[in-house]
Amino acid sequence: MNNQSPITVPRRRPWPGLFASSSSSSSSKALGTWLGEDANCMEHLLVHCANAIESNDATLAQQILWVLNNIATPDGDSNQRLASAFLRALVTRAANIGSCKILAAITTAATSSLTTHSFSLMDLAAFVDLTPWHRFGFTTANAAILDAIEGYSAVHVVDFSLMHCMQIPTLIDAIATRFEFPPLLKLTTVVVKHVPPLLELSYEELGAKLVNFARSKNVRMEFRFVESCYTDGFSNLIQEIRVQNLIYEPESKEALILNCHMMLHYIPEETLNPNPSPNFDMSSSTRSMFLKEIRSLEPAIVILVDEEADFTASEMVSRLRSAFNYLWIPYDSMDSILPRNSKQREWYEAGICRKIENVIAEEGIERVERLEPKTRWVQRMLNSKFRGVGFGDDAVLEVKTMLDEHAAGWGLKKEDDHLLLTWKGHDVVFATAWVPC
Repeated sequence: MNNQSPITVPRRRPWPGLFASSSSSSSSKALGTWLGEDANCMEHLLVHCANAIESNDATLAQQILWVLNNIATPDGDSNQRLASAFLRALVTRAANIGSCKILAAITTAATSSLTTHSFSLMDLAAFVDLTPWHRFGFTTANAAILDAIEGYSAVHVVDFSLMHCMQIPTLIDAIATRFEFPPLLKLTTVVVKHVPPLLELSYEELGAKLVNFARSKNVRMEFRFVESCYTDGFSNLIQEIRVQNLIYEPESKEALILNCHMMLHYIPEETLNPNPSPNFDMSSSTRSMFLKEIRSLEPAIVILVDEEADFTASEMVSRLRSAFNYLWIPYDSMDSILPRNSKQREWYEAGICRKIENVIAEEGIERVERLEPKTRWVQRMLNSKFRGVGFGDDAVLEVKTMLDEHAAGWGLKKEDDHLLLTWKGHDVVFATAWVPC
């Protein structure tokens, strides 16, 4: 299945009976030609395999795995690497759920833990700069923040992000450039342990570096971090903000900014209930309750950036289809910028493999990759008494300038008040900005 842990079925061995009239070598070649360049065929095979595993049809599952193992090479083209990641996830699911006992012997050798790389600050910055996947959210959020803090003497940014404050140096620089007398910048960042990407540096050291950088730009800065957990909707962080009175207060001229960058989809939502009633109240989910909590803090602005996909279906096969038709994008974009033997590419695609494995192989509280599309987040925000605010021309220009630094396939489009990052015309990441009604 991969170079480190080969599957017991020989690679490039033809599936018996598929091309009965051909020789073994020509069968294998024909199989690769028939499927290797056709993502639709690969998706169909993966779906059939998933259905076989879910119905405990070990014989059919093993036959399809045999085919996939021949064509889904982890070092092939983008379609093959994508299918290889899904193949790995399906095999892991078969082992995890105890289904298809015959497959268990195969999967033990075929799956191994994905290596998690610990980044230095320089490595992580280079990693973020590979594509606009994160930079799009950073750029739009910073532009919205600059507009929202006009006239305030202090700004408290609560950073809900797994990217270890990679957005903040650019924000500091923008504040220093825009304001003759920059406001005091208070930064509280959320620390979620053991979730990639991992950072070699401690948060005490990271905070010291950020404060020193701000000082070099003549921006006063305070830094704190709070360890919190998404499973309870970051309840202890919300409580920490309340207790310390670090919320927006008109008399103190302090603006509270909630910067939510690709983390809120980790908060559990209603599909954790395996048998939700038809009349389930969407507003009672942990996700919606979190939004109501931050609404009660009266923030100056909330920026919500996330990936434009839907991984919330209770049926694994539905999630597989959604994930396959979304996660081809990072694999395809990698082909345009990095060689196949690149370490950066290895780290990048290992992260996507982990996402796929979580979507396919995990259930219950362990399944944290529960992306929701923009339309559903918009409804959640409206239900929580927020109203959308548009991004100005400066924000659009900033994003376009940033995209000029990347491959030609990346683009930008505007829908109502929202911005979307696209790859070859397909929606990738959305950015929205909200204020209390």
